[in-house]
Amino acid sequence: MVLHVNKKGIRVLGIAESFKRAYEKSVLAGIVMRSDFIIDGVAFDCITVGGMDATEGILHVFDSLQRDDINVMMLNGCVISWFNIIDINEVYEKLRIPLICVTYEESEGLEEHIARHFEANERDSRIEAYRRLENRVPVKLHDNFEILIRFLGMEKAEAGAVLKKFTSHGKVPEPLRVAKITARAALKYSAG
Repeated sequence: MVLHVNKKGIRVLGIAESFKRAYEKSVLAGIVMRSDFIIDGVAFDCITVGGMDATEGILHVFDSLQRDDINVMMLNGCVISWFNIIDINEVYEKLRIPLICVTYEESEGLEEHIARHFEANERDSRIEAYRRLENRVPVKLHDNFEILIRFLGMEKAEAGAVLKKFTSHGKVPEPLRVAKITARAALKYSAG
């Protein structure tokens, strides 16, 4: 797939989650947003807090939209819902849509945290899944904000251009900001 970053009608599927450790399930929200910031699609799924079903949840959100006009997928993190690790390679291989996984802070990594919270058999498979994510690379946005990304199916410059196009202020791209707000509201509603 050729990515036309400057295309007027480019659409991004932004997926973010909301969870509470006390809950068994977390909410994934997917927001389809055009480059003029018009929202023209919403989908939800639930995944297990502390589980290993995030990849399936991401794929289900995409499939439930039944769209063939999504140009890029953005994920708000690759390790979500308390160490539920998304296999971004599997997502990309199955969908063949350019993918950007966004994080906002430097860290020393999560292997120590995973080792501390999980038993040996589960710990090893999670650490292996985490290592498959590979390293994040920095990208500068407007106003010198820097975020860290992993990306597939595009060049770093293309990923940076898409992120700039969809970030109106600060460092959270609008599809991810709206998806996070939506997921939070859905989680609150489901708990009520």
